[in-house]
Amino acid sequence: MPLRKLSYLTLLGLALITAVSVYFVAQLRFNYNFNDFYPAGDPDLDYYQQYSARFGNDNDYVLLGLEAPEGHSVFEPGFLTKVDSLTRFIQQRRHVVHVTSPTNATNPVVEGFGVFNVPYLHPQEPARRAQDSVLVYRTPGLVGNLIARDAHAVTILFQTAPNLSKPPGDSLLAAVRTELSRQGVAESQYHLAGKMVAQSVFVDRLQWELVVFMSLSVVLVTVLLWFTFRTWWGVVLPLVVVLGAIVWGLGLMSACGVSIDLMTALLPIMLFVVGMSDTIHIITRYSTELGYGASKKDSLLIALKESGFGSGLSAITTSIGFFTLMTSTIRPIYNFGLFTGIAVLLTFALSFTLLPAMLVLLRKPQLRVPRAEGHSWDGVLGRLFRTVLAQRRLVVGLSALILIGSVASASRIRINSALLDDLSKNDPVKLDFAFFEKNFAGVRPFELALQPAPGRSIYDLQVLRETEEIETYLQKSYGLNFVASPVTIIKSVRKALNGGLLEEYRLPASEAELQQLVRRVKLFRKKPEFRALVLPDASAGRLTGRMPDVGSIRADALNADLRGFLRQHTDPNILQTRLTGSANLIDKNNENLTLNMITGMSIDIVMVTLIVLLLFRSLRMTIVVLIPNLVPILIVAGVMGAAGVSMKVSTSIIFTIAFGIAVDDTIHFISKLKLTLLHERSLFKAVRKTYLMAGKAVIVTSLILVGGFSTLIFSSFDGTFYVGLLIGLTLLFGVVAELTLLPILILYFYKHKPKEIRQPLAVKL
Repeated sequence: MPLRKLSYLTLLGLALITAVSVYFVAQLRFNYNFNDFYPAGDPDLDYYQQYSARFGNDNDYVLLGLEAPEGHSVFEPGFLTKVDSLTRFIQQRRHVVHVTSPTNATNPVVEGFGVFNVPYLHPQEPARRAQDSVLVYRTPGLVGNLIARDAHAVTILFQTAPNLSKPPGDSLLAAVRTELSRQGVAESQYHLAGKMVAQSVFVDRLQWELVVFMSLSVVLVTVLLWFTFRTWWGVVLPLVVVLGAIVWGLGLMSACGVSIDLMTALLPIMLFVVGMSDTIHIITRYSTELGYGASKKDSLLIALKESGFGSGLSAITTSIGFFTLMTSTIRPIYNFGLFTGIAVLLTFALSFTLLPAMLVLLRKPQLRVPRAEGHSWDGVLGRLFRTVLAQRRLVVGLSALILIGSVASASRIRINSALLDDLSKNDPVKLDFAFFEKNFAGVRPFELALQPAPGRSIYDLQVLRETEEIETYLQKSYGLNFVASPVTIIKSVRKALNGGLLEEYRLPASEAELQQLVRRVKLFRKKPEFRALVLPDASAGRLTGRMPDVGSIRADALNADLRGFLRQHTDPNILQTRLTGSANLIDKNNENLTLNMITGMSIDIVMVTLIVLLLFRSLRMTIVVLIPNLVPILIVAGVMGAAGVSMKVSTSIIFTIAFGIAVDDTIHFISKLKLTLLHERSLFKAVRKTYLMAGKAVIVTSLILVGGFSTLIFSSFDGTFYVGLLIGLTLLFGVVAELTLLPILILYFYKHKPKEIRQPLAVKL
């Protein structure tokens, strides 16, 4: 079949696949499901899902903080009237289950067979202001929870429908903001926090940043391609190939029912940057042969022949780098690794089908400077090669010193994360969350499942006493600023039966008194604040609370101490407990981060080792190849340690991805060296020739990779910022190691044994 006809058929087939992909891409949706970041398949997750089905989710709420005007107290009638109006407005909104506010908080009193709820605050009776404020500060659970300790702010907490999605959640938040504006509350005087708030902000920013960073990457790569090839086809053809691979990758992701989240949002940018490598190697070799006078057909065949082997191996190693992320138990990371790895292979396929087809159908291009450009690169690379060899002792010595310092600094890296890790310190959303950390109980939920021993009820006096002891520990030693449990119900019932007196807010002294209280519990069971603390049959209970977001390191230490306390002070024959909750699951991710990262890196290194062993049949050559790619990883680890960057969900993927990408150029280099050694007896000349042939493509692809990833440093998400910065640094250090350490190491180890490399290759080919 004629080459041009085959090219037309190839383009037609690829166009049909692309059309199908575009159809699926149009159906892609953005998603920020908090639950997706829990460790999939973990027994604790299964338990939490069962726990949530019985008691409700611990993060289906929104906190609305209102600051009183400067110089005024929250107890002033005008401010309380506004709070009460907002409370009523929110209570009437769709998807709001219950609202807890200072103006609807009541002190229940039982008289006869009825319960009278006496409000703590009376905005319409200014004369009772002093009396009300004294009662509020004496009542447990109000100050620090609904009213700030300095009496300059209040919180309205509204419980929402379970797992409320973004559209209705956004509508609810918009309605609240509109009402706040209507009542004259300035934006600086109110604060919103909760999963729904974070969900809304994250998805909106994901959509915006995806467009912005993709646009920046296209512009930056276009400029670099133009300065490299100085031809329109040298710019357009790589862009067409890579954009086609992105459409295919996103289409496949959509067809598999996967949405774009915080991790998969990086796929288009990652693929756009990484996918340029193969096309640049092909076009570089193609234009070089054209510059030396070869025909279009011969130039293309030589470019495909010489680039195919190295590009195939690099596509495998790069995709493996992404596929190893599938060892993660976090679903977004798993999906990101799977589909980006597949997309890398799709890019390779398009580079050797779509790109050659377009080059065949285009006229033979006229290079602006046919030979001078090649000589210019040869001259620069030749001088660099000579300088590196002349200063090899200095290069090796500096590398060793930097490596030692990096390893020492890397030992300071800690695995730590917080609930809003991906937002910068000065982000408005994070500042709002910090407001509740400073003035109220905090935003980190705490959950402890309470299971009475067989034959006991959650309302047994011994069970309640052990629960109260746990409550006391959690408030005094653990750091809970707000706590509620079945003990809260019994104490509240006792207080209500004794005229609402605060001194009666305690557990009963005897079983007989307790039984009288239990019979009255049904009067309180329907109260929203008590409904989710005990199952209707009293077979299980829940201890819930809130605290500041102390980070996973501190939380792990607190949880270890709590487990020790529970072992020593809780009798399993009376009460059994289990730590659970969304925050606990997020902390659990950190326990797996190190293992996942080590597993991923190990798989990546083993696969690269096997490839080099098959390529060179030499263990020493394998070590030589690995060193220039591991050194940049260790240096960046040192940078993380020195800068105090913690290891967390978003940064844990950096090393695996960086190694998989960085080794790409090394694979191209040694594959070209392999071909050169087939007809070059001198190892020195073979290395020098390879250096000149591969150097341009190595430098250009590295500049594009570093430039592309550098656009991510403008992200408002810290995780994305560090992915861009640290992978960019890794690749920058990698190209330096590639052009300095790699030729030195090859010549040092194989200077007198060229046959050790050449002979097996000749047999192989």
